[in-house]
Parts: sequence; C-alpha cells; structure tokens
Amino acid sequence: MTNRTRTDALLIAGFCAFLFLYGLAQFGLIGADEPRYAQVAREMFEHHEWITPMLGGEPWLEKPPLYYWQAILAYKIFGVSDWAARLPSVIDASLMVVAIYFFLRRLRRGFELDGALITAACAGIIGYARAASMDMALTAAFTVGMLAWWAWRESEERIYLAAFYICMALGTLAKGPVAPFLAGLIIVVYAAAVREWKVVVRMLWIPGIVLFCLIAFPWYIAVQLRNPAFFQDFIVQHNFERYSQNLYHHLEPVWYYLPVTLLALSPWTVFVIAAFVESLRGWKTKIATAEVSKQFGIFSACWLIVPVIFFSISQSKLPGYILPAVPAGAMLLVNYLQRHLKENAGPPVRKWLAVPHALVASAPILPALLIAYILEQHRLPGGRPMFVAVTITFVVCVGVALTLVSNAGLRMLRFVTLIPVVLTVAAVLKLGSTDLDRTLSARPLVREIANMETHPLPLAVYRPTRELEYGITFYQNQPPAHYDWGNIPQQEHVLIIAENSEVLVARLLPSRRTVLLDHFTPQHLEFYWVAAAGSPATH
Repeated sequence: MTNRTRTDALLIAGFCAFLFLYGLAQFGLIGADEPRYAQVAREMFEHHEWITPMLGGEPWLEKPPLYYWQAILAYKIFGVSDWAARLPSVIDASLMVVAIYFFLRRLRRGFELDGALITAACAGIIGYARAASMDMALTAAFTVGMLAWWAWRESEERIYLAAFYICMALGTLAKGPVAPFLAGLIIVVYAAAVREWKVVVRMLWIPGIVLFCLIAFPWYIAVQLRNPAFFQDFIVQHNFERYSQNLYHHLEPVWYYLPVTLLALSPWTVFVIAAFVESLRGWKTKIATAEVSKQFGIFSACWLIVPVIFFSISQSKLPGYILPAVPAGAMLLVNYLQRHLKENAGPPVRKWLAVPHALVASAPILPALLIAYILEQHRLPGGRPMFVAVTITFVVCVGVALTLVSNAGLRMLRFVTLIPVVLTVAAVLKLGSTDLDRTLSARPLVREIANMETHPLPLAVYRPTRELEYGITFYQNQPPAHYDWGNIPQQEHVLIIAENSEVLVARLLPSRRTVLLDHFTPQHLEFYWVAAAGSPATH
C-alpha cells in the first residue's frame, strides 16, 4: 500500500465516520418510518424470523427484507437500540463510498478521492446514511451496480457484468423491482442517446440473469408461500398502485423532485448543474468519438435525470425515492473535474460559478447554528445569536469564493467545500441534538413517563400522529392502546393526549379516576394516570 493509498484510506474512513456514524445515538428515531422499520426488525429478531416481516405480531408485507436482515445482525452484535437500527445505513453508505473510490481508481485514476468524498458529503447521502430505512440500502446496491455496468461497458470484462446483476438482485431485496426496472430504463435511455442499441442486447447475459434469480427470488418465493397476500400487498399495492395512485396521501406537484434533487446534491449543486449542461452541450461530439470512456458524462447525466423524471410522474412522492440519483451527480462532477483539470479539453471554467457555489455550500451553516431556536421557537432569533451565525456564515462563504477564484481554482473545490459541510454537521449534532430529540422523537417522552412510574404501566393514546404511535411502539416494544379505536384498557395505564385536554379526558373516561401527571411541552402533549376500571371516579 502506497503512502497516497494510506492517506486516502484514512481520509475516507475519517469522513465516513464523522458524517455518517458520529453522534448516531444523540437523538432518537424520528418520523414514522424509522421507528416502524426498527420495530419490524426487532420483532423478526425476537421471533427468530427471517422470512416474514412482522409488526405488532402480524405479517407486515410492505417492504422486502434486506434492511431487516442487516438490522437483525446489528441487534445480535450490539443489542436492540435506536443507533443499532441506524447502523445498516451507515455501513451501506460507507461501502458505497469505498466502491466509488475503487471504481474511479480503476477507470478515472487521479480523481478517486474526489469522487468518494464528494459523494459522501452530499446532503441526501448524509441524511439517509443516518436513518433507519431502506433507501440507503437500495442506493448503495444500485450505485455499485450502475458503476459495475459502466466498468463492463468500458472494459468488456464479464466480472463487472456479473457484479451488476448481483447488485440489482440486492437492490430488489432492498426495495423491490424498482431497482432492476430503473437500471434498465437508464441504460435504454443512454443507449438511445449514444445510438448504440446493441449494448442493451449484449448486457442480457444468461449467467448474469441466473445470478440475479438465484439471489433475489428465493425470499420472494418463500414469503409468498407463507403469506398468500404478499403478491397483492407488496407487488400490486406498494409498487404499481403506489406509483399510479395517491394511496398514502403523498401527493406533491409534478416539479416536486427538482428542488428535492437540488437540495440532496448540495453543497455541490451549482457545479453539478454546470457539469450536466456541459455534458448536454458535448453530446453529439461524444457520440461521434470512438472512445467509450468519453461517454461517461452522458451516462451519468442519464442516471441523474431518469429517476427524477420517472418519480415525478408518480402519484406518490417521498424525498427518498430519488436518492439513487444523487451519486450520479457526484459522477457528473468528477467527469467535469477530469475534463477541466486533467484533459484541458473543455471550455475555461467560469469563475462566476464560485459565488453561487460558495453561497449554496455555506448557507446551511446559518440554520445549523440556530437550530435550537428554530426547533423551540419556530423562528429565527434576533440580536447576538443571529449576528454571530450570519458572521460565521459570511466568513466561510467569502473564504470558499476567494479560494475558487484563485489560481488553485477547481483543484481546491473538494477541500474547500468540505469545510462548510463539516461545520454544518458538527453544529447540528452539537447544538441541535437535544432539541431534535425532544421535539421529533418519542424517546424522551417514553423515558419521562418511565421515570415517573412506580411500576411499569401500559401506554394508551388518543388521536396520535403516526410518528408518535410508531415511536412509542419501538421504545416500549409494544403498540399503545388506541382510545379512538374504542380500545380503552381496563387495567391501570397512562394516557398520552394533546395538551389542554382535561375536559376531553373527563368525557372519554366518565367512570375512571384520572390524574394529570405532567406536560410534554416540546410536542404539545400531556399524560394522565388512569386507574383500573371500577376505581372511584375523581377528576
């Protein structure tokens, strides 16, 4: 191992550890999906179940098992916890970054570290690498698969085509048939763009297809045999109907993924756009060239834009859907850097790009420094906190811009852009973890109730949010009883309800003794001790 390789390895390990792993347990599971997926994995782990996902003791057939299998292994090694539930995404993101490094080292030598760190520092990658979800597992498998396909395209070595089919099988186990379908769509669009349809025919390699089937199909067959409703629930409802209908109330405008993609690509958004435009301008030239390697920019552009268009048509839209397109933006930027720094073949870099890039890169520092005020007061503060945050953001912005317009220019792009990324992540973890925990997670609520109890009591809820319901389910390891479903426990319990609900509680429990235990102001909740049925009613 050379000194440069050692240095690269240390840098990649250090940045992945900080951006993905550091502070993973500082705030609890947030949203509805994180605690739900973590709980499904826990129930599979506790029941020694590897085929049928389970939630509340019943089959839960909405998602394939790859994330659950990874989380089960994390639970076996580290015990059940929220950070262990997030660990699979950390590992998947890190492996993806390492794979990008080796791909670029093999085919774009000299830019392997740039590509790896640019990908790791994308806002979308950082966010989902810290989440207990299927999106990073799909993105990692999909990214490695697409890079393997391109390596086969350039080298004609079948080992890369085999890797492509293996990764598509893993993507199918991560989130379903969307992985091979999206990959096929991107490749077809690329083939049309370069007018070379035979590449699509040549990739239909029988041993690769067999590999795909051997890896992906056994679980699908086993879960269908055990659960006859699986095909209808997962394939029909959660794939075809989710795409064509707004079943789960995730309707957004058709342009929704444009700002989402630009945000997910930050802080590199400005230069990714420049690289995308340049790739389109050089389209005909690259088609005419005899070197396939010159078409990598076109391939990356197809990889970036096809998922955005595909999911923009969908009736159901969530931010994580276009995460597999984010590494394509990083590859476009690497291709752009190679042209301008190594080949000297492209037009001169416009220095005015430095200013918008500096603004986009440094802008997140401001809300990161003020995150506690934003979460607690739902507004930006005035006075000294705002002055300090604006000053730091301005200084970083000016520093980034001046560096990029200097003689070093693009050679310093990766280094100087990572500075605001590190500052933003550090500020969020240092200044916002406590408030993120208290305002967005059920963890502190469940802990506060447990600290008040003289003995463990079951929890009940009235008209909870999905986030609260699934959060309580994970942190209590059992679903709460639902008053609004008519499920009022007869035994002594604790009721969690919206604040200022004294009159409503009296109406819901006219013959039960209740005591207001406390308020949980960050989430506008309060909780009551409810006596067992038959106790004297005193409010």
